[in-house]
Amino acid sequence: MADVMNVGVNLEAFSQAINAIQALRSSVTKVFDSLKDGMKNKETLEGREKIFITEFQDNLQSVNRDLNELERLSTLVGRPSESHPLHNSGLLSLDPVQDKTPLYSQLLQAYKWSNKLQYHAGLASSLLNQQSLKRSANQMGTSAKRRPKVQPSTLALPTQYVDDVISRIGRMFPDMSIELFRPNGTSAVLLVTLGKVLKAIVVMRSLFIDRTIVRGYHENVYSEDGKVKHFISLHVQVTDHATTALLHYQLPQMPDVVVRSFMTWLRSYIKLFQTPCQRCGKYLQEGLPPTWRDFRTLEAFHDTCRQ
Repeated sequence: MADVMNVGVNLEAFSQAINAIQALRSSVTKVFDSLKDGMKNKETLEGREKIFITEFQDNLQSVNRDLNELERLSTLVGRPSESHPLHNSGLLSLDPVQDKTPLYSQLLQAYKWSNKLQYHAGLASSLLNQQSLKRSANQMGTSAKRRPKVQPSTLALPTQYVDDVISRIGRMFPDMSIELFRPNGTSAVLLVTLGKVLKAIVVMRSLFIDRTIVRGYHENVYSEDGKVKHFISLHVQVTDHATTALLHYQLPQMPDVVVRSFMTWLRSYIKLFQTPCQRCGKYLQEGLPPTWRDFRTLEAFHDTCRQ
């Protein structure tokens, strides 16, 4: 880091100038104290005026003497040389309207900050180099036998484990019923009934939610042979929001947390027709209730108000 005080400054004169400033402040204080106290109580008015004028003149002479001494020392202090390589940008200091265009002062401050950053980065680098790290580049060529085994994918979880996770989630939310079907082998299909508001079909591969379809509570979700329909007409907006929620809740290392978070978000629609929009405060907008639910706070918004 560059030295704060450059060579062109007289340190002894600088110290004397500081003492002169303190003496000047003391002299000025005496002047104002004299004006504050006014004429002291004497026997005659003429005596009071004479003493006041004499003390006031002495105080002004002390101020004048200390000010002259400060001006003399200021010429001996010297002026630090500008060592900042700002090149032509130094001409910005000649701008007569400094208050409106303080570009030069900002450049100077940025340069000093850059010097400090470089200094601290050098200290950090020296401290890190002193530490003996166990890892090195030579270990990059280790044999494949020492490499950790690839963790099993979330798509290969046992069906019993998936059933236990779904049953635990069902017990967490008593006002939301979950029916589990396996129409195509190990893949699970959940029929989620949320109160008397809506029904949702959640297609899963193990604990990975592949697709969600939402429709009204009174709409039939079964086909003529008693199976769950795959393609049905739905609440388009809620289905789109559910698809967006699937993209938001992603944590491959903990798939059970993802399913529980998504079900918690889906349960926030239990008061779909009773909760007003948090922005406009209205229950209906263009004939629709607030269908968007915030992923973190679960607050309700209209599709246009959330943007």
